[in-house]
Amino acid sequence: MERLDEQQIRGGLPVTVSEALGSFTLLREVDSTNRFLLEFDGIGASGVHVCMAETQSAGRGRRGRPWISPMGTNLYLSILRVHARPSNVQGLSLVAGIAVARALQSLGVRGIALKWPNDIQIGGEKLGGVLIEMSGTATGPWRVVTGIGINVAMPADIGDAIDQPWTDLASHGAPASRNQLAARVLSEVIMAEAQFGAAGFEAFRRDWDGLDVLRNRRVAVQEASRTRQGTARGVDADGALMVEIDGQRERIVSADISLRALG
Repeated sequence: MERLDEQQIRGGLPVTVSEALGSFTLLREVDSTNRFLLEFDGIGASGVHVCMAETQSAGRGRRGRPWISPMGTNLYLSILRVHARPSNVQGLSLVAGIAVARALQSLGVRGIALKWPNDIQIGGEKLGGVLIEMSGTATGPWRVVTGIGINVAMPADIGDAIDQPWTDLASHGAPASRNQLAARVLSEVIMAEAQFGAAGFEAFRRDWDGLDVLRNRRVAVQEASRTRQGTARGVDADGALMVEIDGQRERIVSADISLRALG
């Protein structure tokens, strides 16, 4: 695999995205690109800040799960924006997934689907994911970090540690250049997040409907010690999952639930 190269990645960004960058940090190793930006000192009140790494020693997924991050084979990146007050973080996670799907489709990857709230899939297997994290106070600005992991060429022996069915781009016609992939993902996510900030999730709802792998399928929803079954009915205007249970539609918003398709 080629090494990530800041100059090549920057060269693949549209002018508007390049101008929006406040900082770009490319590391050989970090515990977590999300954590790096949550604690990063070199930010001002505006601009988009990016951290990428060749490997993570403590990469994180949703619900505290580890994100397997071998050296130089996949893509691990995070994007930070500073907000006066964050709103609709759940919708932001879905928008980031849509943007990653657009990036992959533009590079010729077919069969991309999204599983609420943050899984990127091909053929029912996990290709990547999105993790939104925040830090701030009631009176000060908030840091909102969008973390993205994509399996590009996961070594099979390392992938054995992943606790769910997974896949990588190498199995589906991976882009020739990891730097090209990084530039395209950054571009699409940064532009989508700017549009989301201006227009909200409703501007992306049709895109989500076209990528939603659970839509109109039977699902199991596990919350703490309780598991219920129903039918997924898409998302609402804020990106909350709608599940029909016993004839009634319920709005699912918790990031702590576990959601599983039933056949």
